[in-house]
Amino acid sequence: MNEHPLSLACAVLTVSNTRTAGDDTSGNYLAESLAQAGHACIRRDIVPENIYQIRRVVSDWIADPEVQVVFTNGGTGFTQLDATPEAVSVLLDKEVIGFGELFRHLSFAEIGASAIQSRALAGYANDTLIVCLPGSTSACRTAWDGILREQMDSANSCNFAAQFKRTALAHKGGSQ
Repeated sequence: MNEHPLSLACAVLTVSNTRTAGDDTSGNYLAESLAQAGHACIRRDIVPENIYQIRRVVSDWIADPEVQVVFTNGGTGFTQLDATPEAVSVLLDKEVIGFGELFRHLSFAEIGASAIQSRALAGYANDTLIVCLPGSTSACRTAWDGILREQMDSANSCNFAAQFKRTALAHKGGSQ
């Protein structure tokens, strides 16, 4: 059976006190990678490193029935300002525990023991996948190439995209 690839409706949130739409290289990389993989970036925003502003935008996108996947970049480090995990984790219905572990493993090969400072995470809330990545374009590329490209490919049966197929069938009363 030759199914059509599933195009997911995605949102990209950059968390930064300094980035603007003109120099948001990480957000641009994620949006371009999504488009190249056949997905749509339907929402895009930049917010400062403030737990409540991050949580407000992510909450709005989780509640938006058009948004299936939310990507954040920035604010996952280990400094006092980094608040993305605290902003997002309380919103999750279920965490994808292995995502952060695998991301740090891949990062270790590139940046050594500094990878331990990353608090990248992923999870689901209201049938929406949320993926929180570091703010560097290099880290976003590591996550995309090493994890997300394959996980967003609906041709594979055991990945994030497959979850959306199953959810759509369940809501329509169908079966696998």
